[in-house]
Amino acid sequence: MLLPKGGVTWKSARARLPPWRAVVVLLTRTRFLVSVAVTGLIILLWRGISKSAAEMQNFYCYGSSKSPMEMSINEMVEWNAHLQTPVIFNNHEPYEVNSSTITSVDLNPIKSTPQAVANGERVLILTPLRDAAQFLPKYFDLLSELTYPHELIDLGFLVGDCTDDTLAVLTSELKRVQDQVEEKIAFRSATIVQKDFGPVVDMDIEDKHSFKAQGPRRKAIARARNYLLYSALKPEHSWVYWRDVDIVDSPKKIIEDFIAHDKDILVPNIWFHRYENGRDIEGRFDYNSWIESDKGRRLRESLPEDTILAEGYKEFDTGRTYLVKLGDWRKNKDEEVELDGIGGVNILVKADVHRSGINFPAYSFENQAETEGFARMAKRAGYQVVGLPNYVVWHIDTQEKPGNLGGRKAY
Repeated sequence: MLLPKGGVTWKSARARLPPWRAVVVLLTRTRFLVSVAVTGLIILLWRGISKSAAEMQNFYCYGSSKSPMEMSINEMVEWNAHLQTPVIFNNHEPYEVNSSTITSVDLNPIKSTPQAVANGERVLILTPLRDAAQFLPKYFDLLSELTYPHELIDLGFLVGDCTDDTLAVLTSELKRVQDQVEEKIAFRSATIVQKDFGPVVDMDIEDKHSFKAQGPRRKAIARARNYLLYSALKPEHSWVYWRDVDIVDSPKKIIEDFIAHDKDILVPNIWFHRYENGRDIEGRFDYNSWIESDKGRRLRESLPEDTILAEGYKEFDTGRTYLVKLGDWRKNKDEEVELDGIGGVNILVKADVHRSGINFPAYSFENQAETEGFARMAKRAGYQVVGLPNYVVWHIDTQEKPGNLGGRKAY
């Protein structure tokens, strides 16, 4: 190709270009426009398909085309050999609550088991007190001898309607026991609740155990028990041990012995010592622990709902079987019987029974109140109520007048 003598110039280059009208004609031809449109569409489709394929990877189903039920062992191994399950870690920092007005209580770890000592289960011992000053020194002597670890025991007392020095003697005895830290006699804690309910009956033995006093008296005691329970029970407690102040003798391992039975509600037999002509007659004390009879059921059906049955009095002949008539402390102490009513001298209760709303009715519940009503309520809710006829706890001899026994023998 020969170049002009003077080199490439604009005029020479322009002379070689096609006329602009020819270019316009070419660009406006239908064939050319269609070619451009088709080419652009192909490019757009290709880019769209590529982007969709990339996005679909996020929704890819990791799995075999076959159901696992249809795959052979070899196919299963082959499939899992080259695929891994994706794992996404989404760690969250704990939510921290810094408000002093918000408290969390977790009752899930609180259990009542036969391995109570090994599990460090807390026991709450509750005792209602009224004019009990004379009994407190012996009460604390027996309490100090309990072999259940004292660091797992909390004490609770309700002092009400007293005419003697119960509160002063109680605080003095508590201080005496709690100061003996080195001897490991001191308990984990002690709570004193003061509440007066007003006089119901005179505390003289004749009046206190007369038939006409039983309804009002049992209602008043029930209220005292409930006030004490709801004031002293804490989330940490696994067991509640109700223990009267006028017990004169009981086994040192009584808590461990009771817990080993793993019952919802458990009571021992309650007797007393009375010496006549140099002979211990071993009197029977608590007639409130009993097994219902057909005669008792018929009697209840005939009574108004608000009538409270006072057990063992001639006014109401129930024909029930009494725990005190069944046992003998010389026999197997672990023998059990199912009960329908219980007395309140000595009761071990799984704490969750109380937490579930089973308390001591201060009204007529199935014609019973206080501890007998408590047993009725517990059985209605499906809890076990068990007595130990041969496990004897010794109560003080109340020297009741014969008329108060209602035909019962004290021995």
